[in-house]
Amino acid sequence: MKVRAKYAIGYLVLSLSLTLFTLPAWGASDEQTLSNAVTVLQGMLHSKDVPAGVVAKADCIVILPSVKKFAVGVGGTGGRGPMSCREGANYSGKWSTPAMYSIGGASAGLQIGGTATDYIILVMNPSAVQKLLDGKVKVGSDATAALGPGASAGNAVGGADMLTYSRTSGAFAGVSLNGATLSPDGDANGRLYGSGISANDIIAGKAKPTAGGKSLVSVLDTNAGKKQ
Repeated sequence: MKVRAKYAIGYLVLSLSLTLFTLPAWGASDEQTLSNAVTVLQGMLHSKDVPAGVVAKADCIVILPSVKKFAVGVGGTGGRGPMSCREGANYSGKWSTPAMYSIGGASAGLQIGGTATDYIILVMNPSAVQKLLDGKVKVGSDATAALGPGASAGNAVGGADMLTYSRTSGAFAGVSLNGATLSPDGDANGRLYGSGISANDIIAGKAKPTAGGKSLVSVLDTNAGKKQ
């Protein structure tokens, strides 16, 4: 019994140590995520891979910096980042305070652990915006998606609800996120704006942006402020 108790205590200590080691100081981490999202957004706006008019045409933008891909065999993805939408009933105004969203979903194939990719999703349809604000959305079934690089300012690729991009090695390219899920990150939103606030309330202007959120909104308003 003493041996079992010794192993049990050891396992508990190890588990707690690993948890404390892997969990960041969340308040700082959320602000860092916003800061990282600004860097990814600036890279997109200044690249030649994405026409500026496409971003200006979007109702919302979801920026997911450093999404992790892990495991060998059947792996998965996981990460979080901000979503900002245009204000107003028709999503035609300035950009809103960003609400935090998380992405998850299985992906098949051989994957070497630890890789990370930046994702940007442009939401082109008000009905898709509402689905995202209401809760979890499965890309490809709850909302249609097309690879972003096929889009131009006058063509949203067959009327897709979303345009999806990834960035690796500095270049933006199309990526299929079909099967992945997007959902409001209630924990992160609570840390940033106060407990109990919904993504819908944040996007509707019922929360003031933090420093990182202000930077994100400023970049969007400066570079894609006028709806096309």
